[in-house]
Amino acid sequence: MKITSNVYKWEMTDGTHRLLLFILIFFHSLILLRAQPVSYTRQDSFCVVELLAKGVKALPKMGSREGAEPLTLFFARRLMNRPYVGRTLEIKDKEEHLAVNLFSLDCTTFVETVCALSLTASHGSQRWDDYLSWLRKLRYDNGKIDGYKSRNHYFSQWIQSGARQRLVREVVPPASLSVPMKLSLTYMSEHPQSYPLLKQSMEERRLIAEMEKRASGATVRYIPKERVGESKAVLSDIKDGDIIAITTNKKGLDISHVGFAVWGEDGKLHLLNASSIRRKVVLEPMTLYEYLQKHPTHTGIRVVRPLL
Repeated sequence: MKITSNVYKWEMTDGTHRLLLFILIFFHSLILLRAQPVSYTRQDSFCVVELLAKGVKALPKMGSREGAEPLTLFFARRLMNRPYVGRTLEIKDKEEHLAVNLFSLDCTTFVETVCALSLTASHGSQRWDDYLSWLRKLRYDNGKIDGYKSRNHYFSQWIQSGARQRLVREVVPPASLSVPMKLSLTYMSEHPQSYPLLKQSMEERRLIAEMEKRASGATVRYIPKERVGESKAVLSDIKDGDIIAITTNKKGLDISHVGFAVWGEDGKLHLLNASSIRRKVVLEPMTLYEYLQKHPTHTGIRVVRPLL
């Protein structure tokens, strides 16, 4: 039996196994739905389970071979060419809920999807509900859904919440290679027209402004874009599969784009990302240094490592 789409193909000869798999996913989802709403398609759930099965199977080889591909890149490469669609989580007339979409990705949902798959597989699980649990922990402040304000809208929040839960850690560059940046997060409350829910609700604007105030004030360090073209020896703290968070000089923002670090055969750093320019998930052929120079608002990078 076969399920086919323009971006995904899954084939299984054992129809009974496939039916049992669907029933298992269905009943797990019913249990989760009683506790917290989740939106997804059957295609999403099948895709997650199949990817997890491949990841768990490949895991022993990754641990035993020097220079083996990290788990994050294993999953990221399997999502390549999926279409880029921006703001897939922005809603205006629905209760905040966990949304799963492996077929329309923006830069943040791509990173979240890959990290949730990696965390699930690294714990030896192929279960759909375990994947949902990791995704919720990554996407929401301390892993709890409590309205629109509880989502990690700013990537600095995402890093802070992930670090508190020991899901990720920031790789802080040495002072000789980095510069400080004080977080001042105001963009959402100052641009409510860009967010459907904020555009129509003054109360939600107030809650977001309070969240921004709590998330601001910390000083972080980033590698300025002029130094990102350095050799692998100089940038040795950056590993394949680390999350690259691109800093910006836009007022009220901290991070404008995210993806995964890939050291290319040219010895330079590249970015595997859901690209709004190329309209799909790609390994950017330009070096990360070249990419940053083409965007005047990009100032440099922060580096975050998933703790698998």
